[in-house]
Amino acid sequence: MEFFKLICAIIAAFAYFAAAALSLRRFIHMFQLNSYKPKVQKKWLKENAKGFYLLNLVSLAIGLVCAVLSLRLPMSSIGQGVLLLIISAPLAVCAIYNRPKPAKIPLKYTARIKRLIATLCVIYLLPAAALFILYDWGYTVVFAAIFALWVLMSPWAVLLANLINRPIEQAINRHYINDAKRILKDCPNLTVIGITGSFGKTSVKYFLDELLSVKFNVLKTPGNFNTPLGVVKTIRGELRATHDVFLCEMGAKNVGDIKEICDIVHPKHGIITSVGPMHLESFGNIENVKKTKFELADALSEDGFLWLNCDNEYIRDEAKNRRCIAYGIDYKDGYRVENLKVSSLGSEFEVVSPSGESCAYKTKLIGEHNVLNICGAIAAANTLGISLIELKSAVRRLESVPHRLELKNSGDVTIIDDAYNSNPTGANAALEALEQMDGYRILCTPGMIELGEKQYELNFAFGAKAAGCCDFAAIVGKTNSGAIIAGLKSAGFRDENILAAESLSAAMSEIYALTTGGKRKIILLENDLPDNY
Repeated sequence: MEFFKLICAIIAAFAYFAAAALSLRRFIHMFQLNSYKPKVQKKWLKENAKGFYLLNLVSLAIGLVCAVLSLRLPMSSIGQGVLLLIISAPLAVCAIYNRPKPAKIPLKYTARIKRLIATLCVIYLLPAAALFILYDWGYTVVFAAIFALWVLMSPWAVLLANLINRPIEQAINRHYINDAKRILKDCPNLTVIGITGSFGKTSVKYFLDELLSVKFNVLKTPGNFNTPLGVVKTIRGELRATHDVFLCEMGAKNVGDIKEICDIVHPKHGIITSVGPMHLESFGNIENVKKTKFELADALSEDGFLWLNCDNEYIRDEAKNRRCIAYGIDYKDGYRVENLKVSSLGSEFEVVSPSGESCAYKTKLIGEHNVLNICGAIAAANTLGISLIELKSAVRRLESVPHRLELKNSGDVTIIDDAYNSNPTGANAALEALEQMDGYRILCTPGMIELGEKQYELNFAFGAKAAGCCDFAAIVGKTNSGAIIAGLKSAGFRDENILAAESLSAAMSEIYALTTGGKRKIILLENDLPDNY
């Protein structure tokens, strides 16, 4: 009899550990995707954890009923064992519900995540240890019910563990930051150029790296390493005394984020590529976005250069009060683009410097947005001593930045991959690039996010704009589908040319199956939402 109860207790314990481990893994993954921000995680839980709570509330209710029965009714070991099996069933369902699924960005087991897991292990082993100690006291079913409650608390346990670990994480971060500052101090001849903007900063960084490499040994922050710790990791891992220039991309979601990076690297020069409605959920309004981007300008050395994209209205207004070097396509002071010709084969244009000198350039990159970013890179490189003519071959060599208007040809299909972090201005530029292509033009998008109260309005406008630029539109997911489809229809787009798909893979299957009357398929992939959306 006791042996049967022991076996059932082991099964219940296994179900508990499986449900707890898989639930915690899911919420740890989301916490990582939410940039370890408790406020963002809480918002995500409110919007996405309803199914988890419902399932676990049922599990808890069953556990409590079984616990009451165990305490109130005379029951043999077999009866208690059966109750344990009943409690195990919903815990097993919870484990299956939270099993790992294919992810666009898998969970990365960084040192921070490992420390978080260690703290969670302590939290979740406590009730298991109590059960082991009290097993002979006959409260097995009661503790099994407590286990169900512990699993229900998984989302908040991750935040609790993060709170417990916070002093340790802050101390570790301070050590890394101080070490990065020491390394920079040991490179007195290094020129640091900060690059920020609501969009375009990564492209300008890649382009400027290629152009400055004509004369200088350049280090850039890789990919989208644009947070304080991403910058610190680059410095500690890659910066050498032989580097002449460090291109430091600076990202921000809150006021003060750019200043925090500037306080680490102390940039001499800076480029602000754009100000626009990005991350409005955290910034609150566009003025806060502008204020944050210009934290870079406020941090520059007195003898430093500030290059500003004055095609951008918010930057243009601020430039009146700044000592700066302007660049743009429509703006005609500073470095400016003339005679621009954009086609599916690439772009041709001239850049005229403030002195009146000009040079013609060719690039295989498409889109006016790319040309604007190239102009910004040319402005910086030329100001720092590289002649316009010397930059000609470097511009010709420029490659598409991954997932930013990146052109890919395969058979009878051309893909314009603009899947990285869409925004209103960049999305419009991508649509204009699609419109200029010769073929059957297809838009595939989940829309734009983190736009606060303007999210519906801006996605509606995006849909209305898309109606005049594409022949077929595939809208992925539910986040923005209503707004984009309403925008398409408001501009007269036909219902039969609109596809609402649950996932990108489902959308692409339908797109590849389309008949186009012999026309080449031109597919614009505009944005790709991460797993936490």
